[in-house]
Amino acid sequence: MSTVYFLVQQTMFFSIPLLIVALGGMFSERSGVINIALEGIMIMGAFSGILFINVMQSMFGMPPQLLLLLAVLVAAAVGVLVSMTHAYAAINMKADQVISGTAINMFAPAFAIFAARMIRSVQQIPFRNDFRIASVPLLGDIPVLGPLLFRNTYLTTYLGFAVLAVSAVALYKTRFGLRLRACGEHPQAADSVGVNVYKMRYTGVAISGALAGVGGLVFVIPTSTNFNASVAGYGFLALAVLIFGQWQPSRILFAAFFFGLMKTIASAYSGIPFLAELGIPNDIYKMIPYVATLIVLAFTSKNSMAPRAEGIPYDKGSR
Repeated sequence: MSTVYFLVQQTMFFSIPLLIVALGGMFSERSGVINIALEGIMIMGAFSGILFINVMQSMFGMPPQLLLLLAVLVAAAVGVLVSMTHAYAAINMKADQVISGTAINMFAPAFAIFAARMIRSVQQIPFRNDFRIASVPLLGDIPVLGPLLFRNTYLTTYLGFAVLAVSAVALYKTRFGLRLRACGEHPQAADSVGVNVYKMRYTGVAISGALAGVGGLVFVIPTSTNFNASVAGYGFLALAVLIFGQWQPSRILFAAFFFGLMKTIASAYSGIPFLAELGIPNDIYKMIPYVATLIVLAFTSKNSMAPRAEGIPYDKGSR
């Protein structure tokens, strides 16, 4: 059972960032704006959040979980700011949304490296990882379920599930969700009944930016003790999760855990006895998540149910 516990815990570390970022991409694309910039926004969110933690740990003795929550807010705020540049280009300037997103992806790592070297003389930003929760009081003592979900965990894991629940309710049970989906499917029809399409698209992109920024921080915290201007391609993997999940929260959850499991096998195979004994080269394991991505997308993309107005600039004067 110890191997099962280890596998589930590691899968959580890799799946939760994918879940949060893919849900962010869902809000943007459901509003009609393609957000290829998820990778770049993740980098900016992780950079700002880790820098905040680094500064606060060196200056103040703040409780770790409170510090982590504040860093999440910082990462979300920076994510929104960065995403607004993409929103302005895509919505107001009617620029090609793929090119706009790609520009942010190119800018973000360069900026993170430059800023880190200006601040610390090296590009790595270290932090002290005091955020792991050895056992959640009471819940950690539950047989089987306790070791699986409530031991050796992080607050960010539960944040990911909270984001999933709120996203599902907001998208399908609120007026906001109905309007957002209408703007991604038929913006002219939404406009004809008084919905401000520009405002809804800005909101969708802002939510996407906030969640992508948080996702970048959530990726770094459980897996490292420093930030090196990279999130290992997770923004692009989150796009694959979004497509595989068909822009629906419940399917995105399944897709995130599938890819998270693939990433766990690639990164932690030495801790799984039967895989470690196979003698397969390390490079083969590292290829698994990306090969799985290609295979899954090859078989599922043809049945894609993307929002019909996705990527199409809206002109209020056209019908």
